[in-house]
Amino acid sequence: MKTISLWATCLLFSVKLQAQVATATVSVKGNCDECKERIENAADIKGVKNATWDEHAQAITVTYDTKKVTLGQIEKAIAASGHETTHEKPDLKAYNGLPSCCKYESGSCGKKEGR
Repeated sequence: MKTISLWATCLLFSVKLQAQVATATVSVKGNCDECKERIENAADIKGVKNATWDEHAQAITVTYDTKKVTLGQIEKAIAASGHETTHEKPDLKAYNGLPSCCKYESGSCGKKEGR
């Protein structure tokens, strides 16, 4: 009987501890590899399992634990770094502090040597 109770308890804990993983793609404006690094680092908050920004698609794909973080929180973290997302405007102070190449509102990135 103790064995059955132990297994039942373990089963309950394993069900409660399972993460609710979701994957979503969100538009994020940027220009270059520096933007990619900044955007992905900004999205790397508690609960985010993976974040990959695609320069050509101008979007980030994030895999995250819905019990720990919301997509809105991830977007706010990215916007705080100076990058506009689908639902969040960029923090203007952060945007103004971006390197000139990363100021996506100008529409272009002066390609640096080696790019």
